[in-house]
Amino acid sequence: MTQLRERMILEMQLRRLSERTQEAYLYAVYRLAKHYKRPPDRITDREVQDYLLYLMNERKAAWSSCNQFACGVKFFFEATLGRTSIRFALPPRRSEQRLPEILSAQELERLFSAVTNVKHLTLLKTLYATGLRVSEAVALKLTDIDGDRMTLRVEQGKGRKDRYVGLSPRLLKDLRDYWRAYRPSTWLFTGQPPQRHLPADTAYVIYIRAKLKAGIKKGGGIHALRHAFATHMLEAGVDLRTLQELLGHRSIGTTQRYLHVTRKSFGGPGNPLDLLALGKKKRRPE
Repeated sequence: MTQLRERMILEMQLRRLSERTQEAYLYAVYRLAKHYKRPPDRITDREVQDYLLYLMNERKAAWSSCNQFACGVKFFFEATLGRTSIRFALPPRRSEQRLPEILSAQELERLFSAVTNVKHLTLLKTLYATGLRVSEAVALKLTDIDGDRMTLRVEQGKGRKDRYVGLSPRLLKDLRDYWRAYRPSTWLFTGQPPQRHLPADTAYVIYIRAKLKAGIKKGGGIHALRHAFATHMLEAGVDLRTLQELLGHRSIGTTQRYLHVTRKSFGGPGNPLDLLALGKKKRRPE
């Protein structure tokens, strides 16, 4: 480990940045140094700006990816190198409103049926049954499961907040069957080595493989299970405020977008075409 990397890690730890943020910031600086083939402390602001333009124009990277890169490099320059003024910028994000594609109950059944590995199946079921973020699900411990109160404890989820979510009887049974088969000791979903939890990237690969095997064409990654949970809970009658708490959203505005994808949004008196009093006269073929 280089001295610069050690200093950057120390500065991030002092600011109590999450592990995922630290990994993202370190990777951003690594990519920059690799691109210019020289140490990152010898790279100018102008070169950082040129690389940002390269990411946007040549690599067609998403704005969020470019922003994460810019934040990581900015942290390195300011906190690690002590540069007082940074002269590179990222254009503001374009306002876009995209609604997620929601998996149906039939698609979820196909997805689960496509998975033969008990550990992988239990992970996917847990994600759908609880609405957890993948980073929260892989970090679950055995002690987070309360079978008496039928709850799961999410420790230090996004925003460094603890919360509880409901535990369905069916999921509890699946979790017990899984435990009897694998006998995890600390982490619910162990990785390699078992002293670590399963990486979120591995969970993503598990989902994509299952989706392909099930023949599901809808877009989106493993977060689709969280979208499905939220939408199906609203359709089942759960109120918006309760759903906000279950999902761990800071703003209820984030939760409200699921109102636009529930089947209730298309309810009411019916489609106007179906309401027309069309005659039963048969039309002659053209």
